[in-house]
Amino acid sequence: MNVVLQPIVNFGNWLWAFLATAVIALCGEEFAPSVLYTVKILLLILCIVLPLMGFMAYLTLLERKLIGWMQVRIGPNRVTFFGIRALGGLAQPVVDGIKLLLKEVIIPTGANKFLFVLAPIMLMMPALAAWAVIPFGPEMVLANVDAGLLYIMAITSMGVYGVVIAGWASNSKYAFLGALRSAAQIVSYEIAMGFALVGVLMASQTLNLVGIVEAQHGNLGLFSWFYIPLFPFFLVYLIAGVAETNRHPFDVAEGESEIVAGFHVEYSGMAFALFFLAEYINMILVAALCSLMFLGGWLSPFPESWGLLGVGGFHWLFAKIMFVLVLFIWFRATFPRYRYDQIMRLGWKVFIPITILWIAVLGAWMQTPLWVWWK
Repeated sequence: MNVVLQPIVNFGNWLWAFLATAVIALCGEEFAPSVLYTVKILLLILCIVLPLMGFMAYLTLLERKLIGWMQVRIGPNRVTFFGIRALGGLAQPVVDGIKLLLKEVIIPTGANKFLFVLAPIMLMMPALAAWAVIPFGPEMVLANVDAGLLYIMAITSMGVYGVVIAGWASNSKYAFLGALRSAAQIVSYEIAMGFALVGVLMASQTLNLVGIVEAQHGNLGLFSWFYIPLFPFFLVYLIAGVAETNRHPFDVAEGESEIVAGFHVEYSGMAFALFFLAEYINMILVAALCSLMFLGGWLSPFPESWGLLGVGGFHWLFAKIMFVLVLFIWFRATFPRYRYDQIMRLGWKVFIPITILWIAVLGAWMQTPLWVWWK
């Protein structure tokens, strides 16, 4: 892995040295450090956001292909990749993006125009801001803050405001009803997710996401990860993440026979695309957090004595994220949609009691010699 990345690292170091020399020449030695720090942060943000956008776009293609394969039907196959029919379908996300860019954004009569435009931005911003503390490796993180887990809980809970405002500002009864249903679902499952994160905090003794991954480092490989002692929390967090992102089978905000497309029924063009982007970015975020908190993050599933297979790295984190994302897609291809009362009952009467009970069990377990998951 280091051999592959070394030329890229060398080129980046050369480019940064050239940029530093140019900034010092233009701004002087007094202001150069501040300017360079700002430029560095902006470049790191681009290094996260741009690959994330590309990954999100082709995740939609993977979802279509995988569901088509699971349901024995043909997925996207008509759009060629710049005329190369053998690569048919690879240009589908590009075509979808161009289509949404060219479509007109229609604001309904009587809608609050300011809030109507602001709502998709309010949903998109927390989805992107949460990635500031997501570590891709031991030192590959934009902001390695001590309260990273608390930051994630705080920033992701802001997305519900975008949902409520989108439904209210549209001046549509269907959109408003969909916003209320979606907001109630998000708030309900956030409680269970919060209790699941309490279990992670207890096991790792830290709120730092890098520290949580390092707490799962052990000589037993994949048996040192937290998915074993925190298995109920892992299941609750994964399923609650599906509900939080309004994914099937919990996508009751988009019941075609009841409330059409839910809170974003009046949106079109790029305004609708922002809702679409936020949903998939949040889905990738949930997969990344599942991988970091329960599946060892960038740690290898094999013991270090196995040589190259035992060496951790971003490739292992990416593989685990893809595993969780395939589960998301598998759920959509398999399960029928739940009724709304069933969804609320699952969140309040099943998940919350299970997480509270397992917190008590975990606390007692950690006081015995049988607890072996230490840093």
